[in-house]
Formats: sequence, structure tokens, C-alpha cells
Amino acid sequence: MAPRRWPAYQKFDVDVRPSAIDGQGVFAAEPIPRWTKIGEIRGQSISVIEARIRATRHERVMIVEISPDKAIDFHKSTDPMRYTNHSCDANARLAVQNGRVEFYSLRAISPGEEITVSYGETHHEGRLACRCGAPGCSGKL
Repeated sequence: MAPRRWPAYQKFDVDVRPSAIDGQGVFAAEPIPRWTKIGEIRGQSISVIEARIRATRHERVMIVEISPDKAIDFHKSTDPMRYTNHSCDANARLAVQNGRVEFYSLRAISPGEEITVSYGETHHEGRLACRCGAPGCSGKL
């Protein structure tokens, strides 16, 4: 097996490449079993107020609010999971645990398959079209 290119908290090898959903995506480079931690993202801890200001300054927002007062900005992160796209039929979930933003598989994920999560409620408030293409797609983020 080739040496891991990612930090130790990235539990499975992944590839970042263009996605049919949006921009770059993160794809499994090896089989990922269901109910397993895939990895996490680290970034800059900021206030929710600052996060909402920053969200207006970038076309691609990579911010997760982890509490009513605190958010993590991943804009400058080099962690591959920051490229995880939304899908209405996600194969993974994002979990905030002890101030960390972690990703867990919901089912087995095959090599080459894009890893996706449901973003849930976003700052877009339904104004951005969803392009996941999943059956039953809500059509909006």
C-alpha cells in the first residue's frame, strides 16, 4: 500500500478531484466500511458573527457552526474532507464532537465513489440550487 498522504486523523485514503456535483469533491480511494470514521477537518476557530460575515465574502463557503457562538472556518485548511459535497442521498454524515468536525460513513463506500453528506440547514436558506442529482433531490440548499 502506498504511504498515506494525509494527516493521521484522516482514517481512510481519499482523492480530491473534480466532482459532477460541484467544484472539487472527495472520493474514496479504498473501501470504507459502514458506520466508520472517515476523517475530520481542522480549521480556524471563529465566532458565529465573524463566520456569517466571512460567508458573504467567498463564493465557496467552508464554515461549520459548531455551537451558537463558535464556528470553524476551513477556507485555508489542507484537509481533504473540506471538499465534501452535499447530497440529498448522502453516504456519510458530518458530526461535531468535542469541537471537532468529523465524517462518518452511513453505509459501505466503494473506491472511486464520491463521499457526500447532507448539509442540512445552510446560510443559503433555499436560494442555492442543489445539483446532487439524487432521486428525490430537494432541489435547493
